[in-house]
Amino acid sequence: MFTGIVEELGEVVAKEDLTDAARFTVRGPLVTSDAGHGDSIAVNGVCLTVVDVLDGGSFTADVMAETLDRSSLGALNVGSAVNLERAAALNSRLGGHLVQGHVDGTGTIVSRTPSERWEVVRVSLPDDIAKYVVEKGSITVDGISLTVSALGAEAETGDYFEVSLIPTTRELTTFGTAAVGTPVNLEVDVIAKYVERLAARG
Repeated sequence: MFTGIVEELGEVVAKEDLTDAARFTVRGPLVTSDAGHGDSIAVNGVCLTVVDVLDGGSFTADVMAETLDRSSLGALNVGSAVNLERAAALNSRLGGHLVQGHVDGTGTIVSRTPSERWEVVRVSLPDDIAKYVVEKGSITVDGISLTVSALGAEAETGDYFEVSLIPTTRELTTFGTAAVGTPVNLEVDVIAKYVERLAARG
């Protein structure tokens, strides 16, 4: 379980393509400072299991084909910057919202509208998860806990949502500088899915 508060910008330093998976080596001195085999680290919002912790503040993780297909991790290459977060501790503050690290789908950055102190970013919203997203609700974008500031639909792009990025988010995460057209991992608030399931069986 995570909170969607990015702790560190990491970097992919190696990628090994396997038959039905890939092994990534990611540099992240902060998140590996107390990590061990079997620990969970979110990489761009995807919960990965640490295989090995290496000298120099790096760790390796195996990513199966399904995860590569359902997230943007398959597009990562050596040199790619990634958002990193360690699993939440029970004695820590919940700074964002409850995040599982289970990607529900991917969206694409449609537009970026800067202002003096913040930037509004519009992201396309896949049809199958649009029903779980509400204005002023929480959504996780590449592992970042954000508040939905607006929802809408356009003929060309379909459903979309908007979030407003403060300077800290722009400076300390990959989402802050990602170009229009970049795919991003999306995880909706799990509570919405539980409510739907309970209502359907009620």
